[in-house]
Amino acid sequence: MRAAAFVDDVGFALLFPTANIVAPSLWEAVAGDAAEPFAAGMGANEQKVWTWKDELPRRGFAWYGAFVGRRGSFLSPALLAALYPGQGMIVDHEALPLSPVAHEIAAALAGQPLPSDALRALVGDRGRYQRAVLELQRNLLITTAGVQENRTGWPSALLELTCRRFDVGARGDRDLAARRFLQTMLQASPPELGRAFGWPVAQARAQLDTLVRAGFATSTGDRYLARSAGTR
Repeated sequence: MRAAAFVDDVGFALLFPTANIVAPSLWEAVAGDAAEPFAAGMGANEQKVWTWKDELPRRGFAWYGAFVGRRGSFLSPALLAALYPGQGMIVDHEALPLSPVAHEIAAALAGQPLPSDALRALVGDRGRYQRAVLELQRNLLITTAGVQENRTGWPSALLELTCRRFDVGARGDRDLAARRFLQTMLQASPPELGRAFGWPVAQARAQLDTLVRAGFATSTGDRYLARSAGTR
């Protein structure tokens, strides 16, 4: 699948581009840099990209959730493994300082994937549910896993624990993640890396400095530039 190959090549990608985040997007890979999504409603390209947000994680090709810059985005399996914060177990959420509702949702998903409408009903409040799901996605604990058709209305997204859908756990490597980010972006500042992956700026700067010392990057002021393999 070409969409999966694209995500695997760049490591991370937004679903649709946004003015606040400089990052590759699946939309631009399909429609081109100049195309505006939904300019004429739900066209063929919009439908294709929207379907992939459920299909790629369902098939284990790419993780999807609100992560890069807190926007809907994909991670390749390799980058996901480098960023995943737990041991790859269904109880990983218990070791993280999450809200009670986020823990409740993660515990409910321990048995099987569940549709979003069932989880909203479990929480009983749409706002608290949405905040908790974003919290779990930001910590890479859950992803989408396809959709469940409903008798009326739109299909419901199926949510699944990341550790059941992907090979993750005890393989965290922030040096690798920072290097993958810089290889894709070619140049970046610590705030840009921190904003993308949810890292404090000081930590992002430390990771970029590590790349400089290892010969993977150079720095000019606050900008860090990737070095090609042939120049190291």
